[in-house]
Amino acid sequence: MSDEHGEQDREQEQVREHGPDGAEDRGQDGGHGHRAGPTGRQRLVAGLWPPRASRAQLTVALLLFVLGLGLAIQVNTTRDNGGTLRGARQEDLVRILTEVDNRTQRLEDEKRGLETQRSELQSSSDQAAEALKQTRQKEQQLGILAGTVAAQGPGITLTITDPHGSVEADSLLDTLQELRAAGAEAIQINSVRVVADTYFTDGSGGVLIDGHRVTQPYVFTVIGNPQDLEPALNIPGGVVQTLEKEQATADVVRSQKIVVDALRPLNQPDYARSSSR
Repeated sequence: MSDEHGEQDREQEQVREHGPDGAEDRGQDGGHGHRAGPTGRQRLVAGLWPPRASRAQLTVALLLFVLGLGLAIQVNTTRDNGGTLRGARQEDLVRILTEVDNRTQRLEDEKRGLETQRSELQSSSDQAAEALKQTRQKEQQLGILAGTVAAQGPGITLTITDPHGSVEADSLLDTLQELRAAGAEAIQINSVRVVADTYFTDGSGGVLIDGHRVTQPYVFTVIGNPQDLEPALNIPGGVVQTLEKEQATADVVRSQKIVVDALRPLNQPDYARSSSR
């Protein structure tokens, strides 16, 4: 026992001399007159507290908190719904499944109906567009034949020079008939548009075409196939030879772009009306 008490006395003496951390107790100012520096643990605590956070760090922390809260609420909601379905009776589950199937079927039927309606509208629109296109093309063709619209295309230019005034109305009419027989689609003589009911008469100082006086040189501007039109005028005994006998000259020039721009007014018929029959 005396040995144990002696050992305790020695330990207490060491504590008094060196302090609780085993360091020598050097008084308030230390044995050498200097204050002891802070320990590593003290420096760590001083660095961590109080916390120093920037505004950006606080914002990120707040966003993370809100995100975590939202996820927690979503998980709880999912669990509640799952628990509701797990707690439902078999009859209720069958009813819910049947309602879902019926709604899906109704949506599929509505989708097919809308697709069919779209196809019908598209087909109807295409048919209407095609009908409108054909109508406009037909209108252009009829306008060219009636002389109410201008036309252009390949063809020839026939220039008849008559210095002696020997070319009469019948010679010009024969020339027109020959051109029509060769496939002429649009014809203009000087500034007069030629149509189906065009007529020629002789007049003083020239020829009257549909009542308009036309003088030489007589220029036929013709749209059609040049390879058919020119040979038709130059056949033996044809238009060119006949005009030469009348001491006139005929000059034919082919072209890939002939413009017939003389127009006739659109006359409204007095008695004829369109009929659906």
